[in-house]
Amino acid sequence: MRIRPGAVGAFVLMALGALLLAPPARAASPVVASTAAPARHVVVVGLSGLRWSDVSAPGTSPGTSSATPTLWRLAGQGSVGSLVDYAVLPRTCPADGWLTLNAGARAQSDHTNASCGAFPVVKRAGTGAQIPAMSSLESYNTRFHNDPQWGLLARATPGCATAVGPGAALALADQAGHVASYLPAASDLTASVLARCPLTVVDLGALGSTERASALATADAELARIAAALPVGSTLLVTAPGSVTYPPHLQVALVDGPGYRAGLLDAASTRQPGMVVLTDLTPTVLGWLGAAVPASAVGAPITRADRGALAPAVTSLAGRDTAEQVWRDTHDEFFWAYALADAAAMAAIGLAFWGAAEGKRRQRARWWRVAGVFAVSVPAGTFLANLVPWSTSAHPAAVLYGAAVAIALVIGGAALLGFRGRDPLGPFGVICLFTLAVLGLDVMTGSRLQQETPFGLSVLEAGRFYGIGNEALGIYGVSGLMAAGWVALVLLRRYPSSKRPALLGLAAVAIFAVFASGWPGFGGKVGGTIAMVPCFVFLAAAVAGARLSWRRALLILASGLVLFAVFALISYLVPATGKSDIGSFAGSSLHGHSGGLLLRKINSNIGSLSVNAFSPLIPIVVVVTGLMLWRPAWFRLRTVPRAYAAEPLMRPLLGVLWLMPVLGWLADDSGVIVPAAVLPFALPLGIAILAAAAYPRDQARYGETSARVADSSPVSRK
Repeated sequence: MRIRPGAVGAFVLMALGALLLAPPARAASPVVASTAAPARHVVVVGLSGLRWSDVSAPGTSPGTSSATPTLWRLAGQGSVGSLVDYAVLPRTCPADGWLTLNAGARAQSDHTNASCGAFPVVKRAGTGAQIPAMSSLESYNTRFHNDPQWGLLARATPGCATAVGPGAALALADQAGHVASYLPAASDLTASVLARCPLTVVDLGALGSTERASALATADAELARIAAALPVGSTLLVTAPGSVTYPPHLQVALVDGPGYRAGLLDAASTRQPGMVVLTDLTPTVLGWLGAAVPASAVGAPITRADRGALAPAVTSLAGRDTAEQVWRDTHDEFFWAYALADAAAMAAIGLAFWGAAEGKRRQRARWWRVAGVFAVSVPAGTFLANLVPWSTSAHPAAVLYGAAVAIALVIGGAALLGFRGRDPLGPFGVICLFTLAVLGLDVMTGSRLQQETPFGLSVLEAGRFYGIGNEALGIYGVSGLMAAGWVALVLLRRYPSSKRPALLGLAAVAIFAVFASGWPGFGGKVGGTIAMVPCFVFLAAAVAGARLSWRRALLILASGLVLFAVFALISYLVPATGKSDIGSFAGSSLHGHSGGLLLRKINSNIGSLSVNAFSPLIPIVVVVTGLMLWRPAWFRLRTVPRAYAAEPLMRPLLGVLWLMPVLGWLADDSGVIVPAAVLPFALPLGIAILAAAAYPRDQARYGETSARVADSSPVSRK
């Protein structure tokens, strides 16, 4: 996924500000698969750019009517869902959608994200047609390493599949660009033509930003004529391959036929009720025709779940698109506000209590602790805001962010009140434990709280539908490690004669965090497993007091890869765990076809360093921050060594809090975005827990050391 220039800029500014200030700091109905026999006739009708906001019920007032009475009637008797039109680029043009339908894998015509190129020319050839550009399109798509199987739909019905319109010709062309049966326009379609072949694909054109209403009415009228001429028992798929407008929207997917009566569409590829993806269409059509679906198929067959009345279902589907547009329009601004508010609060406190005197340092520490508590509460507040039905409100963005701020204030205030005068790290530990629980339980129950929230999942931008999103990966991992470290500290204090309770408490948090994120039936997150497992093991070794050699450290670093491989094999070999990306990767690897996927991931990771002018600065911030934690004397820091002396577990805890985003950077295809996205959360957390440990109100002891020890150390005098 990508992050926008403004957001990365905010991260860098906030991080640099924190570094400059550091010295003074010294969480639907069950899916019911169609069991119908293969359909004798399948008709696919595409209207590019069609959204659910375009579809409405016939008017009830005299003299009014809906522009889409046919679509509304078909939706009422069939199953409805949102289609994610994501091919290769965020801009999926109509030609891209039809090519993806052709090959069963993401494909693209030759264009940039700025605009759609010319539609490939279709030439009549007897009763069929020829697409001269097909060979060049196939060659062009080799650079994307998506392994399309060109002519997949055409091979399902050899010699008898009818294409109507240029987009349909792209969908039914074979590798040589030949289309067996072709009609130029839907007006040429008759009942006899629809009955002639088992598969008919119809292109009704595209809806643009101008004259949309008239084009929609014309398309609905054509659809009415097609629906009336369908052979008995046909399965009709109405969909929206690509769009000529930008930004992208969730579009219409509608199935009417045996096994799809009055339902809500679903697919294992998304695990989201009412949502399917472009690559699901081809295996679904193949299944309807009784044709074999290749094991390497990207998508999943579209099934159905029960639904209530149509009107609320359509309102919900349209609201989901509204939520996606809010995410796109406000995502940048949210990160700017969050990062700069953190930086401003920490800077203001540092300036207000500037000075090396003990009293000034304690005042800084006290208020940094308070500011850090509220900063760390923000992510949980944003996720819990999804409990409010903000997407269907009159002012969705205001409701979303208002609810997020209010919930964050409640969380932060409760944590401060709950630990007043006791356990300086308690508020941070309990908030991180709460954040981990919210995200982990949400992942285990379908990732509903993450959808379209600022740190969460965007199906249009990121193309991720379940699990921990790329921007939340660092927050999830850091929260889990902080929670595990705090639980271990509490148990070490309560049971000073034995480390076993602390290790068991740490292990419980670690197992929950890793399995919620990485188990294929839950999150199936590759980067999270690879990054978190070694960090939890390092933290456990520190709690146990174990000394690590370089060889053991390297083995620990590889532990995440080992567990990921186990999860991937389980996903591939045990279908009951559910279809997941890691299972598909395991299958591709076992059959020697994973090279393209690995190349895409590597290219994406490296490409994250050049997203914008700020991206190359993130590694510098990460390295400098690591050096400050490792060698605080080089930067003449006082708070860091004092905190280390007061709390011996602080050094390894901060070490793994730093290491986790770095490993996530290397393991996740988002690359440098992982540490960039966690900076507004991790930097206030790090500053606040250092200050809280170094200057506790009650000078609480841990083991045989005290914070006062730091005052007599050589480093602290520098």
